[in-house]
Amino acid sequence: MEGPEKARLDAYFRRITARFPVDGPISLLIITHLLPERPAFLHALARTSTIAAVLPKPRSISPEAVQEVRRAYAVHDLSRAMFADPVRALEYLEKNAPSHDVVLLDIGGYFAPAITTLAEKFSGRIRGVVEDTENGHQRYEALEELPCPVFSVARSPLKHCEDHLVGRSIVFSTDALVRTRGDILTSRGACVIGFGKVGRSIAHNLRAHDLRVTVFDSDPVKRVQARSQGFRTPPSRTEAIHDAELVLCATGNLALRQSHFEALRNGAYVASVTSSEDELELDALDGLYQRTPVGDHLTRYEVTGHYFYVLAEGGAVNFVHGAAVGSYIHLVQAEILAATAALSRGEYAPGLHEVPSPVRQTIAQVWLDHFDR
Repeated sequence: MEGPEKARLDAYFRRITARFPVDGPISLLIITHLLPERPAFLHALARTSTIAAVLPKPRSISPEAVQEVRRAYAVHDLSRAMFADPVRALEYLEKNAPSHDVVLLDIGGYFAPAITTLAEKFSGRIRGVVEDTENGHQRYEALEELPCPVFSVARSPLKHCEDHLVGRSIVFSTDALVRTRGDILTSRGACVIGFGKVGRSIAHNLRAHDLRVTVFDSDPVKRVQARSQGFRTPPSRTEAIHDAELVLCATGNLALRQSHFEALRNGAYVASVTSSEDELELDALDGLYQRTPVGDHLTRYEVTGHYFYVLAEGGAVNFVHGAAVGSYIHLVQAEILAATAALSRGEYAPGLHEVPSPVRQTIAQVWLDHFDR
């Protein structure tokens, strides 16, 4: 990022934090993609709050970004296991933010399994959670009762721009990795599993690249929507992937389990839009398939009579190329800042919440003032 771009982004975030100030001292535990643009967002958070720890999501870490962030904040390794056990999660929180008022910034519902224990037994106070993704939104929504307010930006209109561009970046990176084998996707059959905002963008972008696109979603309403937009929509996942030469998974909820891999055609490429642990049950293939790296970010899975390729080790394939979506990412980051400020005031009851429409309109106008030039 060049000097003028950094100055523009800093000015933007300063206006956002001035417009949505934090009320009183709070500490943040931040799960994040640590990509090149992310330090500026973290510095904006640090202007109004104390960053107790940054937990980068595996496989979405820029070495340059993590080096910069480590100079200013504590950076810890992240795994699902560390917050799946409520006792372990509580110990972590007590070690890093004892007796503090805490807001948890989440991407993918990592804190969801332990949130009740954290809210009830932590020596400080959990002000709430801000969740960034649809996958995480569903994890919190699935809990019988939320013990604190959870702000979700996953379904915000401001995120639609990002979701559309993520779909484009997924198709770009998939095509680029396939080409490293001297192969191309044009005119092939593709299956998109999941027809949410990102899956919809992927399906349309694949079709624009002259692929024959099939869509499967477990929600019959979304299958109807896909069908109305001209996509083939088989009634079962197995049928949808059976003849596909490319399978792109966009559910965030284990799109492919062990039995589904057996149904893949020989030579199929498999890619994901999110973490492999959320989308692909690859661990179930241990001892069954031989794994052989056949290029950068490309692994061949083979058993007698059957083989397929997994891109980016099953992680979000667009992170191979930085997952860039331009300045539109700063719309969502501003909404996260606004949600954090709202939680600091302690005015919200336990449950799922969204940032009010007037707040989003303010963010959009500030963004236009800084980036629509």
